[in-house]
Amino acid sequence: MPTGEDALATWCRVREQVDWATAGAGAPAPGPAAVDGLAHWFDGPVRQRDAAPADRLLAALALLRADAARRAPLDATLLAGWQRLVLGVPHAPLRTGEAFAKGGRERYGLTPHTWRDLAACLRQSADPALPPAARAARAYLDVAFFHPFADGNARLALLTLGYVLERAGGRLDEVGPLQTTRYPDDPAGAADLAALVTVLLRATHRRSGRRHAPGTVPG
Repeated sequence: MPTGEDALATWCRVREQVDWATAGAGAPAPGPAAVDGLAHWFDGPVRQRDAAPADRLLAALALLRADAARRAPLDATLLAGWQRLVLGVPHAPLRTGEAFAKGGRERYGLTPHTWRDLAACLRQSADPALPPAARAARAYLDVAFFHPFADGNARLALLTLGYVLERAGGRLDEVGPLQTTRYPDDPAGAADLAALVTVLLRATHRRSGRRHAPGTVPG
């Protein structure tokens, strides 16, 4: 999108254009995975680049799993707790001004209602009327494009996707295909992400040897 446009405002319009129910349909209900895809990614490709971020991401993943076990609602407080570990900092406040990404080509605005809007979007991640794959993909993009923190939002978006699936009762055994640049003005790309999560859930289901029927589960 052209520099100067508000990527966040664009995303808020685009997310309403996507047929999330269709995009995330057809996946089996999330369940156990033979391989912990997030842990494998952090301990493999991420560690090969730098051990310190890998250790921090694994610590955030452990906290995420504990939060899911107590069925904590997805909100900014939860995100900040993971983000402190991701960045290795004592505090992770929400940004207080505009933010930029992709070499400055995307600008994320800030208004008096930005964090209220984020809270509403995050609450939708638990809506049982939508397939878990769609909810997870949409929450990933919400975190990416609301860009709530000064740094580390792409990593946080991946953790958020994992959290939504974890709350729904399952995991992916592979997350590498999710590592693709996303754009806020691309409704087809948003739907494709939900479809990709669906494909990954099917593959995880097949490789784990489960016999569960397709369907949705509560968040």
